[in-house]
Amino acid sequence: MQIDIEVPSVGESVQEAVLAQWFKQDGDRVHRDEPLFVLETDKVTLEVAAEAEGVLHIRVPEGETVRIGAVVGTIETQAGSPAEPPAAEPEAPPPTGPAEPETPAPETAPEEETADAPPLSPAVRRLVAEQGVDVGAVRGTGPGGRITKGDVLLHLEQAAAAPRQEAAPADDAVPPPGGVRRRAMSPIRRRIAERLLEARRNTAMLTTFNEIDMSAAMNLRARYKAAFQEKHGVSLGFMSFFIRATVEALKTFPEINAFIDGTDILYHDAIHMGVAIGSERGLVVPVIRNAQDMGFAEIERAIVEFVRKIKTNRLSLEDLEGGTFTISNGGVYGSLLSTPILNTPQSGILGMHKIEKRPVVVDDQVVIRPMMYVALSYDHRIVDGREAVGCLKRIKELVENPERIMMEI
Repeated sequence: MQIDIEVPSVGESVQEAVLAQWFKQDGDRVHRDEPLFVLETDKVTLEVAAEAEGVLHIRVPEGETVRIGAVVGTIETQAGSPAEPPAAEPEAPPPTGPAEPETPAPETAPEEETADAPPLSPAVRRLVAEQGVDVGAVRGTGPGGRITKGDVLLHLEQAAAAPRQEAAPADDAVPPPGGVRRRAMSPIRRRIAERLLEARRNTAMLTTFNEIDMSAAMNLRARYKAAFQEKHGVSLGFMSFFIRATVEALKTFPEINAFIDGTDILYHDAIHMGVAIGSERGLVVPVIRNAQDMGFAEIERAIVEFVRKIKTNRLSLEDLEGGTFTISNGGVYGSLLSTPILNTPQSGILGMHKIEKRPVVVDDQVVIRPMMYVALSYDHRIVDGREAVGCLKRIKELVENPERIMMEI
């Protein structure tokens, strides 16, 4: 029995995706729910798992653009029983099935590649054999350092661009220092670039800054971190302080939680908080829905779940849609101060930064306090400076006096 492997729907607005990486090779045995390949769209990257156990037959190589619903391979569910004994004796399954048509591969791809490096996909092995490429000179950018088809094409392009040495087949030489490398932008990176330019072109973006004394929040976190972890099963982080403070501030200044739609303003009763999280493939902004109804533990659990989904490529399109405001924490990367760019069509974004001890004046005395610069970028077409400054001051007041968040005063 044969089961088709189809490209799943990842959202109504997505019609095609890039088959970025196969985790298995043609002829490999796969188990139910085992990840087969990675799909990359302009918004999300996700893994597609096997629906049944059997032998995999790949129809579409990695690196190809595929439409939603397209069949990229099959699983032969009844091929497992007769094929199992020969697969268990020699511990080298690749030569058992398609060994005959791919005999040239071992000549150009030395055995050392399988010892220390991840195995090559069928498409990559074929390209390596056709072009006579030494895989030892190719830098892999796929998961776990795996060499992709794009990596081999880039290596060939660099070799062809070397000063008038195209005739020499010695592509195994490393490109000279100072060379130029070209790599196609991933769909997610292209989408990020488009949205950033869109925000610059279509909004009247302005940023206001302030600084927050983190002493009270840090002391509160230190006192209750262990008890919080024991009761709720998640760690207490500073992001939940800022989300709760921002929720209260947006209730006071609803324009910053609103959108412009033509000549109308769309006000949102709910606050759907986007949290910018960096990943290997680009910045994604999953949305915590109805953050106004959530406590610290619920917020922390939502963030932990989003991080888990991102790491395992399980983030869905629904996780990214519907945000009304965004928080970005550049402080985790060491940023002291930055100007966050709006996540259109939203009208506001809060930028958090690193906590740094600095001398400040408190009650006419110079003291050392853990301080954080914060930035609020807003669309000046809908938000006036008074509202923006007032919103950021309100966030500052609540984080500096976290008991007010609990009391909602």
